[in-house]
Amino acid sequence: MKNNVMWSLACLAGLLWNSSALAQSKPIQLKCEHLVNPIGIDNAEPRLMWMMQDDRQGAIQSAYQILVHTDSLALLEKRGNTVWDSGKQSKPDALVTYGGKSLSPATRYFWQVVVWDKDGKASTSAVASFETGLMGSGRWKGTWISDGHDIQHKAAPYFRKEFQVKKTVKYARAYVAAAGLFELSLNGQKVGDHHLDPMYTRFDRRTLYVVHDVTSHLQAGGNAMGVVLGNGWYNHQSIGVWDFHRAPWRARPAFCLELHVHYTDGTEEVIVSERDWKTSSGPIIANSIYTGEHYDARLEQEGWDKPNFDDSKWQGIRYRAAPSANIVAQQTVPIRRVRAYKPISTKRIDPQTYVFDMGQNMSGISEFKVNGPEGTVVKIKHGERLLPDGRIDMSNIDVYYRGDKEKDPFQTDILILSGKKEDVFMPKFNYKGFRYVEVSSSVPLALDERNITSYFTHSDVAPVGTVETSSKLVNDLWRVTNNAYLSNLMGYPTDCPQREKNGWTGDGHLAIETAFYNFDGITVYEKWLADHRDEQQPNGVLPDIIPTGGWGYGTANGLDWTSTIAIIPWQAYMFYGDSHLLRECYENIKRYVDYVDRISPTGLTSFGRGDWVPVKTNSNLELTSSVYFYTDARILAAAAKLFGYTEDAQKYESLSGKIKDAINAKFLNQETGVYADGSQTELSVPLYWGVVPDAMRAKVAENLNKRVEATNFHLDVGVLGAKALLNALKDNGYGETAYKVAVQDTYPSWGWWVVNGATTLLENWDLQAARDISDNHMMFGEIGGWFFKSIGGIVPDETAPGFKHVQLRPIFPAGLEHSSVTHTSPYGEIKSSWKKSKKTIVYDVVIPANASATFYPPSNVLETAAVKLEAGKHQLKLKIKN
Repeated sequence: MKNNVMWSLACLAGLLWNSSALAQSKPIQLKCEHLVNPIGIDNAEPRLMWMMQDDRQGAIQSAYQILVHTDSLALLEKRGNTVWDSGKQSKPDALVTYGGKSLSPATRYFWQVVVWDKDGKASTSAVASFETGLMGSGRWKGTWISDGHDIQHKAAPYFRKEFQVKKTVKYARAYVAAAGLFELSLNGQKVGDHHLDPMYTRFDRRTLYVVHDVTSHLQAGGNAMGVVLGNGWYNHQSIGVWDFHRAPWRARPAFCLELHVHYTDGTEEVIVSERDWKTSSGPIIANSIYTGEHYDARLEQEGWDKPNFDDSKWQGIRYRAAPSANIVAQQTVPIRRVRAYKPISTKRIDPQTYVFDMGQNMSGISEFKVNGPEGTVVKIKHGERLLPDGRIDMSNIDVYYRGDKEKDPFQTDILILSGKKEDVFMPKFNYKGFRYVEVSSSVPLALDERNITSYFTHSDVAPVGTVETSSKLVNDLWRVTNNAYLSNLMGYPTDCPQREKNGWTGDGHLAIETAFYNFDGITVYEKWLADHRDEQQPNGVLPDIIPTGGWGYGTANGLDWTSTIAIIPWQAYMFYGDSHLLRECYENIKRYVDYVDRISPTGLTSFGRGDWVPVKTNSNLELTSSVYFYTDARILAAAAKLFGYTEDAQKYESLSGKIKDAINAKFLNQETGVYADGSQTELSVPLYWGVVPDAMRAKVAENLNKRVEATNFHLDVGVLGAKALLNALKDNGYGETAYKVAVQDTYPSWGWWVVNGATTLLENWDLQAARDISDNHMMFGEIGGWFFKSIGGIVPDETAPGFKHVQLRPIFPAGLEHSSVTHTSPYGEIKSSWKKSKKTIVYDVVIPANASATFYPPSNVLETAAVKLEAGKHQLKLKIKN
């Protein structure tokens, strides 16, 4: 049978590729620090990466050479002194750390890569660039300034400065660090398309700055800069149970700015935040990232950020100390308004109240345009559910808000009309979680869908995965999972975009594979793990929400949640083949594991939250927490081996073995093959995370399968079981059972949510639950990633990470007629596509250049031998068992 498969493979290869034997390879998709032509890179030794475009069968890179220069023309003409010439390296590497001369701050560098293909022929990429940031807090020339008000002052501060441009501008950059949020404008135009800059950090330990190319904003002669500051998470005025308002860093927002103007004559001028700036209040009379923004259009000052504005009534600024000594570049994809939504229906409740259905639950903001009498108060409320009378029901999301719901209503913007024009309002310093928008006004207004647009707003990560199948439910589950994921990505992964907006660690690692299969989000997680390192206590303990103003260092912030410190860096290594984050976090993982080891001398621990929000059956906390302890120790041992730390590798390998033995000694019944009481979670978690002894795996998996069959292929798990269950079944020969669970559409199941109209994942299996009832949560999000591992079968190989070698382990379940799953890896697009035809499965595979794969046939086909696949297109015809 193996020969038949290979014959089909070889014939197809000949048909497809003989005609393209002369095709050329070319390096494409050049990135620095996982970003395309970034500006504001603070790393002294940035990572450079590329893909090899070569459609020929067996395409590989035999060598590469990197050239870095400060002049793009000189680079193209191969003249002048290069900053770095790596020389020809006879390696297949496509991720290389810069190794040239010391990089200068605020400098643009141009680079190319030359690759040699399998025949030794060279090809050269287009020129890419990266630009360094200020590279150190000590290089800033600007001063931290604020308006001098205290933390309770509601109105947002506005700042302005005029300056002259007397020579021809070559290029210009604005460097803005802020404690709080900022929006920058030049000559009356907003700079950039970012939202909610800079991102939430532990502000007293790490402050981010953002760099903008402002060349096109400058004009000859008079210019004006404007800055508006928002509270964000820095000065949290709204009160919630999470103690945001008690954060140790809390103060009035402030900023530090430098505008570097480079002229064609080779000179440079630096304009900075200083005493010559002026400040005033404006139309933003209150703002909270948690509740809403209040805007009085009567207070607008037309032209305040343009030249020749009369600012004689504006005040002087106040100096402020920097919020931290660690001012670093925001090296991640920004938050943007990504998709616009118009209402799919409008309901007029009464002459003063309208409810708009945007058709999609999302994180975001709404733009509202309206004419009306001066002083009219318009309240723009956002929510996920409706009351029987058609108005918004806030009861599932405002339960932890402790502020004044009259003066500062939850998820509600307030607009006061100017009466002079069509007022246009969109919040600058807030976002919400919602599907419905209720607009109520103090006097009747005639409104329709033309008055409102809502924007799905999130970290603008590029999509890298697709799932298209013959099952509408599978397609819908993939889509709603991605909507939930994006709704909870705001520079860090959150639990929900409305009730909390917290960076719950458990939610973050439970969804990490779904994240990486579907989106190029590594920069978000590198930022979030820096937050982890900032929040970690000297003894190794982490809070279970990160960042935090102090909440989360409780008694349950243990292994099943805060294992983010180990699991996410490891998965970044698996998906990207980039060990940078793992190395950055190595000592933190070690400190964390050592802490748990000290408090758990037997190898068992109850430090954790357990299987959160189960359907009905509770699982043993000590069992699940100890499994995560084992997982962290195993990751630490593997990382130590990778980095050559021999003693650590031996120590933590021994520790992981000790934990594994302790778990099995206490919880595994060797005769029955049952862990603890045999719940779905108690059986699947040890299987998935590799705790079950090899000799017992088949028995434990059989028991799990029986347990699932007993529920008629329905779930009886919480978040830990939801992560483990489908994988434990599929990886142990029960792919059909796993698929039946995945596509179940009656309660309790993922599909139950979708057939009841959900457009995102929910927090609770029970639609009628009394608590834990957010309608936009990601903690049950494994389902979206599982489709890649199951019907797509695309799995990274720990021995060749980053999909250098792809493991293809698909299932072809009954009831699914065809499937096409793709994932764009660091080497290019992997495609796993199949279609059933009577008793045959036609399986089409694409493996990108410079990578390889092995296909492992599932149990329901006659073929049993693994098939090695080189880069290129392949087609296998497989026989289905009777």
